[in-house]
Amino acid sequence: MKRSLLLFSLISLSACNGGIGSLSEIGHPPAMTRTQDPTRDTAYRPVTMPMPPLQPPPAEVASLWRPGSRAFFKDQRAAQVGDLVTVIVDITDNATMVDNTSASGGGSESMGIPSLFGFHGKAVSHIIGSGAFSTSSNNSNTAAGRISRNETVTVRVAGTITQVLPNGNFVVVGRQEVRVNSELRELQVTGVVRPQDITADNTVTHDRMAEARISYGGRGQLSILQTPRYGQQLIDAIAPF
Repeated sequence: MKRSLLLFSLISLSACNGGIGSLSEIGHPPAMTRTQDPTRDTAYRPVTMPMPPLQPPPAEVASLWRPGSRAFFKDQRAAQVGDLVTVIVDITDNATMVDNTSASGGGSESMGIPSLFGFHGKAVSHIIGSGAFSTSSNNSNTAAGRISRNETVTVRVAGTITQVLPNGNFVVVGRQEVRVNSELRELQVTGVVRPQDITADNTVTHDRMAEARISYGGRGQLSILQTPRYGQQLIDAIAPF
C-alpha cells in the first residue's frame, strides 16, 4: 500500500513539473499535429467586424472592365476562401524606462500644560515629567528603477484565407510547426488584411494586419526545463511578500 502511494506521488509530481502530456512523450520527441482545416479547430471562432452597408457596383453596358476587379487581367493573388498568402513577421521592439524618485520629510510637535489640578509650573513637570508631550519625526525614501526590453522576431509563414468579410477584407490564419530533435517550435498568426495590402508576390507584412495575434513558442525537453514548476508558479502568484 505504501509503495503504491509513493509511486502515485512520484507520478503526480512529474505531472506537475511538465504536465500530463509530457509523460506520454518520455523517450519520444514531441508529437506534431496533423495538417487540417483551421476552421475545424475547437478554438476557432469566426471573426465579426463592423461593416459598411453593401452597395452593388454599377453595371456598365458593353464595358470590358468587370465591376469589382482589381486588375484588367486575372489577378493571381489570394482572393477567396482557401487561397494561400504568405505573412512576413518582422518585429524589432526596443523599450527602455528609467524611474528615479526621492522624498524626505520631517516634523516636530510639543505641548505643555501650565496647570494641572491646581499645580503650577515646576510642580506639573515633577508630576507628569518634562518632555512627555514632545514628539519629532523624520522620514526619507529613495527609489530607482530601470526596465530594458529588446525583442526581435523575423519569420515567414504561409496562411490560409478562412473568411472574406462583407467589405472584402480577408481573415488569414497561419500555423507552422518545426521539430528539431526533442524540441517543437510553433508559430501561429491570425489577423485581418486588406486585399490591396497583398503584394504582387502574394505576401503581406504583419504591420498590415488588423487584430493581429502572433504566437511564437513551443514545447519539448528544453521548454520543460525552462518553465517553473506549477507549485513555484502558485507560490509566486499568492505570496504576499
